[in-house]
Amino acid sequence: MAKTVICRDMDGNQHEVPVSELTWRPAAYGIVIKDKKALLLKQYNGYDLPGGGIDLGETPVEAVIREVKEESGLTVAKPILVDVQSSFFKRSYAEGNCVESISIYYACEYVSGDINNSGHDEHEQQYAEGCVWVSVDELDDITVAASTDWRELIKKVVKAGRGGTIAARQKDRK
Repeated sequence: MAKTVICRDMDGNQHEVPVSELTWRPAAYGIVIKDKKALLLKQYNGYDLPGGGIDLGETPVEAVIREVKEESGLTVAKPILVDVQSSFFKRSYAEGNCVESISIYYACEYVSGDINNSGHDEHEQQYAEGCVWVSVDELDDITVAASTDWRELIKKVVKAGRGGTIAARQKDRK
């Protein structure tokens, strides 16, 4: 008998899928904190971290910097590895498109820019409303629209004093 896994979709529904139908999806996500607020992508009636698939020939660090820029318009730097998680999920926009995702989470320092969604591709424009700053104190009250719940990772980054802005860190060093 062929091995199967359970893939969850964005609504939490479970789909039993043969392993032979899975595809790999390595992805990098940025945890960006500024003024005690986390940068989140509003999508699918909830929130996710800015980030996404790692392109062939691209390192995870390059991917997280690119993805944050594309999804938010912001420039970030100095990604620090926070965690790696795996999950099985079914993409809602593609029939039968189930993936085994390896999600790599980085704390990134905000450098510059204003939030905009000009870097969203055609698909992202259909489901993502754009990035917003959400108070870290409100994280427990939001709906997570992702295959993993990353809220504890944000709290871990804040507790460790990571993230923030380059300008604030330079000021603190003087």
